[in-house]
Amino acid sequence: MSKLESESKSSSDSSDSLLPSISSASSYQPNTAALAYQSSVAEACGLALNTRILAFKPEAPQSSKPIDLRSQYNRPLKPAVNAQLRRRLPTSAERILDAPGIRDDYYLNLLDWSRNNQVAIGLDRDLYVWNAESGTVSNLLRTDSDTYIAGIKWSGDGAYIAVGLSDGDVQIWDVEEGEKVRSMSGHAARVGVMSWDRHILSSGCRDGSIWNHDVRVADHKISEFVNHQAEVCGLQWRSDGNQLASGGNDNLVNIWDARSSTPKFTKTNHKAAVKALAWCPWQLNLLATGGGTYDKHIHFWNGTTGARLNSIDTGSQVTSLQWSTTYKEIVSSHGYPDNNLAIWSYPSLVKNGEIQGHDTRILSSALSPDGSTVATVASDENLKFWKVFEQIGKKVSSAVSGTLGSGKDIAKVMMIR
Repeated sequence: MSKLESESKSSSDSSDSLLPSISSASSYQPNTAALAYQSSVAEACGLALNTRILAFKPEAPQSSKPIDLRSQYNRPLKPAVNAQLRRRLPTSAERILDAPGIRDDYYLNLLDWSRNNQVAIGLDRDLYVWNAESGTVSNLLRTDSDTYIAGIKWSGDGAYIAVGLSDGDVQIWDVEEGEKVRSMSGHAARVGVMSWDRHILSSGCRDGSIWNHDVRVADHKISEFVNHQAEVCGLQWRSDGNQLASGGNDNLVNIWDARSSTPKFTKTNHKAAVKALAWCPWQLNLLATGGGTYDKHIHFWNGTTGARLNSIDTGSQVTSLQWSTTYKEIVSSHGYPDNNLAIWSYPSLVKNGEIQGHDTRILSSALSPDGSTVATVASDENLKFWKVFEQIGKKVSSAVSGTLGSGKDIAKVMMIR
């Protein structure tokens, strides 16, 4: 035997002595004790022998496309939030003014903010106008000793203000000139709410009637809407002038077409007086209404179909509603028990926050002409200003634009007599 053959044989023998051959491994059998132990463990765990413990059932689907790991791991977890949209609600008022003598009466509307940036407030017998730009205050009028101011409303151009009195009279004042332009009588009881549609002024009375006045003519009363059985405390024309919404102490919401003295829709969902009314500025036919102490709800209506779209249980008396022109949100002011402001997203109805600012119930609110600030007046005799909506450059698109021209042009068209 050659040396090479001898070495090969030696290597083969050595290998055989260290590792079992394939035939030997396949014939290997565990001892009986090991099998018994494995069986007992499997039975205790509820498993069957000779099966995989971890397995896909069914098998994981196979991707038909190659996986791009770079794009998968570079993808952000959440969409980035525009820094302009981040904002914090104020915890303190930007400005506080005294409002001595404010009547603590839920049904009155004693606060309004003009497009010319002037705030009007009725304090018992006196009407004050505060210029938000110059900071000056003027006492526009004082009523007779046996009457008080029940409602106020700026005209669309900001040149005139309508004043409803406790004796049923409705007066119109030229603010720049500081003089009364005309007085329109006829209501049998106090007039606590009014709303303008260009040269038409609608007034709501304690007897449940709504009068429509054409302020350009001597015989001012042109129509009357009658469907409320108690005081009308909420009234607002839609921005295009096609519909008027009214709310009353009979818990009703009426939606009127401008050319009909019969309500198009009458809603009975509220369980308390409806003072808070607001048409959406960026969705023409969307109306929000809020109920009093025994209701506490905000309902949202389609003014075209009359359908109720959404509702919020606020848990507190709703005294006013203001749609934002900057965000798709609505602000509600409240009386008992919370006495606060609440900000809601629409249509999600998520509450974005609350502002605790008054010791007693908020009676009325008003929105600044730039849409950034909400003014509130409460029975604690404080008028407060809150920077609720941070300006982000562009307003939410308005449903109607160009309804009113400049103040001077409208004043010429009105020709109040």
